[in-house]
Amino acid sequence: MSCFVYEGVLLFGVLMAAGLLYGTVTGQRNAMVGRHGLQAFLFVVLGLYFSWFWTHGGQTLAMKTWRIRLLRADGTPLSMQRAWLRYLLCWLWFAPALLWLWLEGAKSLAPDLATLAAGVLVYAALARVLPGRQFWHDIACGTRLVDVRAARAAPSDG
Repeated sequence: MSCFVYEGVLLFGVLMAAGLLYGTVTGQRNAMVGRHGLQAFLFVVLGLYFSWFWTHGGQTLAMKTWRIRLLRADGTPLSMQRAWLRYLLCWLWFAPALLWLWLEGAKSLAPDLATLAAGVLVYAALARVLPGRQFWHDIACGTRLVDVRAARAAPSDG
């Protein structure tokens, strides 16, 4: 979860730069005008960020800091298709809460943020009861997170 939070801090800068680029290219002056186009653009930017890092070393910037690597279940690196599938399924962290907020007609910031936080915590807690304590999206994608320190400390067979 610490890596998750740190990733959000780093992504703030990525999304700000991408939003500035989008606004400059499209001439957008008000965030509410053309917001669906901006949201789609940022969704793709996030997908590119994650899929590129996951297929080039298996670590985003936050994962490098926390020494976590993403691999396929057999220990091999991810393909671009599997990285995009994992990215899409990672939205399960937020999808139930976002759907609830949409159906309820999101009204104010504090309760909406509390709903999102509760959804994330419930999804994270599910990893405690799933096989291998993995997240649902990792089970579905055939991926796993590994501790790089443990992999380096393991004795070699040779």
